[in-house]
Amino acid sequence: MGGDKLMPAVAGIQADSPPGQRISERRGDIFKAEYLPHLRAFRNAGALVSAIQARGLETVAATSAKRDELEALLKIAGALSLLARSASGDDAEQSKPDPDIVDAALKKISARASDSLMIGDTPYDIEAASRAGVRTIAFRCGGWNDATLQGAVAIYDGPWDLLARLDESPIANPKAQSPSPKSRR
Repeated sequence: MGGDKLMPAVAGIQADSPPGQRISERRGDIFKAEYLPHLRAFRNAGALVSAIQARGLETVAATSAKRDELEALLKIAGALSLLARSASGDDAEQSKPDPDIVDAALKKISARASDSLMIGDTPYDIEAASRAGVRTIAFRCGGWNDATLQGAVAIYDGPWDLLARLDESPIANPKAQSPSPKSRR
């Protein structure tokens, strides 16, 4: 969930109001100075992106993060190859769970929603993808449990888990419909 939705929900402050703009700017400054230098990617995040690309599939990042934060985040994840094909919060009017960012990502690679899969780690990712007509693979490593990730076609512990099971995953046959999420432990 982007700040445009979080601030009103938590503090009753509209993101586009003067106080909301100041808070958003300060949040960005604090994130870049205090948190970004200490972030570490989940194991095999970059290897998963490379493995998906090696299958000849188009990949694109879709995030509520601002464009100026995105390059650093992709570098940390070992997925800088996605920078040219990425959609950030700057590309959308509304953040997740609205589908704007997913729609923008689909446009970046000229993909149809019905032919696409999204990987996400929050219920907001799943809702945004669903509202855009895209099926989702979910990761528990974002801190959410299986019940909150309901609606995903498959659920894995994280990139390392999906990478180990790539040949049996929805990525191996992206058009196949999974009847229910497969929980992996």
